[in-house]
Amino acid sequence: MAARLGCSQTTISRVLSGQGDKYRISDETVKRVLAEAQRCSYTPSLLAQSLRKNKTNSIGLLIPSVANPFFADMASVIIAEAHARHFTTIVVDMMEDGSNQDEAVAAVLSRQVDGIIVIPCAANSTLLEEINRNVVPVVLVDRYYEDAPLSYVTTNNYKGGLQATELLVSNGHKRIACIQGVPDTMPNTMRVRGYKKAMEDAGLQEYEVIRGNEFSVQNGYLETKLLLGSNPCPTAIFALSNTILLGAIKAIREAGLSIPEDISIISFDNNKYLDYMVPPIHRVSQPVEDMAKLASRILFEKISGVAVPEVTRLALSPVLITGASVSRKQQS
Repeated sequence: MAARLGCSQTTISRVLSGQGDKYRISDETVKRVLAEAQRCSYTPSLLAQSLRKNKTNSIGLLIPSVANPFFADMASVIIAEAHARHFTTIVVDMMEDGSNQDEAVAAVLSRQVDGIIVIPCAANSTLLEEINRNVVPVVLVDRYYEDAPLSYVTTNNYKGGLQATELLVSNGHKRIACIQGVPDTMPNTMRVRGYKKAMEDAGLQEYEVIRGNEFSVQNGYLETKLLLGSNPCPTAIFALSNTILLGAIKAIREAGLSIPEDISIISFDNNKYLDYMVPPIHRVSQPVEDMAKLASRILFEKISGVAVPEVTRLALSPVLITGASVSRKQQS
């Protein structure tokens, strides 16, 4: 293009980057360069622009599992928030494997993202802390590290676990089983603490049963199978996610039992389809949209250089939604 127009590469670059006026390039030259660019269907190199500006208008989003509807819903909101700010989102699925987290971080950094939102699945936060301190801002959402100097937005999972278990206790249940997800994640840890506190307050420590190791349908199914085969079996189940809930319901129905007549069940997490199940499910609802929007806002404020606290920690309140999957247990 430079040879055809008789201009230097520098002049062409300045025109195409909209800096013709700044460098006092004549209107005639600007018109010729733009006309030639249009004729050649010229598209600016985003990578080249990012190298010049040290900015790519893109963020990384690392999620534990695309297959989990909770994480998919959260990703959808974050992507929309980024799009509204004219940012592209690069999504990496870590497949609920902590060993993949560092590799996922490296993958988005290689694309020179301006910031990263992470729903972590690794136990160690060292790399994320280093990236946040020296490279680009990092914000956590849903899951977080209790003592790490990283901003996060989560749900008050302890309160939700407490409320769900208290509801079962208030309906006369003693043998309440808790089917958990990934044990070393903070949301799971706090939900279990809430369950244990409610059981302790009711003097039911001897009836505590905590099983499971994944936020998956299979985990809910297998653990419920084992629980229903025990003697005595529980009269109520607290599933710590909707995916666990679905597996538990499948096992209960295969056993020929009815909800809530034979066994009561309550779930952590909300989804509209739970209202259309038979029966509708009692559950603890997380403010997913608010969490995702707040995490996005914190990240973009950090990217833009807005004066914000170095570390922001937010825990939003859950809401207990009434269904028909919990019945009153008649004491014998």
